[in-house]
Amino acid sequence: MTDTRTALPVVTVTERARATVLGLRDAEPEGEALALRIEITGEAVAEYVYELTFEPVGDAGPDDVVGFSGELPVMVPAGSVDRLRGATLDEADGTGLVLRNPNRPTRSLAPGGPSYEEGTVEHRIQSLLDVEINPMLASHGGFTTLERVEGDVAYMFMGGGCQGCGLAKLTLTEGIKATIEKEIDEIREVIDITDHTAGENPFYESAK
Repeated sequence: MTDTRTALPVVTVTERARATVLGLRDAEPEGEALALRIEITGEAVAEYVYELTFEPVGDAGPDDVVGFSGELPVMVPAGSVDRLRGATLDEADGTGLVLRNPNRPTRSLAPGGPSYEEGTVEHRIQSLLDVEINPMLASHGGFTTLERVEGDVAYMFMGGGCQGCGLAKLTLTEGIKATIEKEIDEIREVIDITDHTAGENPFYESAK
């Protein structure tokens, strides 16, 4: 069996992002035993959709890669390694955690596939969510809905497994936000208005 524990993670975590992630991890039960797990869960048009969660280091599979950014273990599932190699997790002012990935999916919308060019802006955004985004979030018990559009800004709400997840904002920023801004020309910015303090993180349970 190949040893997939390495001194360097597949994804580089900047010092600023690491401090934020460690702060979130400290609020979790048995936080010191948890790794930051970064996984690609799907594709939305020309962007990957990511999921960041905390998972016990000991739960890593035999082909998962576990590296270290300082004292933070960073776990990448085997199926995401090649597509995340060379990426950097950073923190940007006004945005929060941002995953800068040089890799892009090769899939594109086929002729006759879903079109988001007809109807009101609100209708087109909701269609995009229903077809491209929510099916991927649903596999982890989450969903996102459009709350309202004001000018060129769309306000989104994340629910289910996404609400209360300390790392859910990056899911919105990197996957949903990028997809909406790419597909809906009228939208310049997407803002998450979810009250994450009211939810619970369903992705980690402390050992019984």
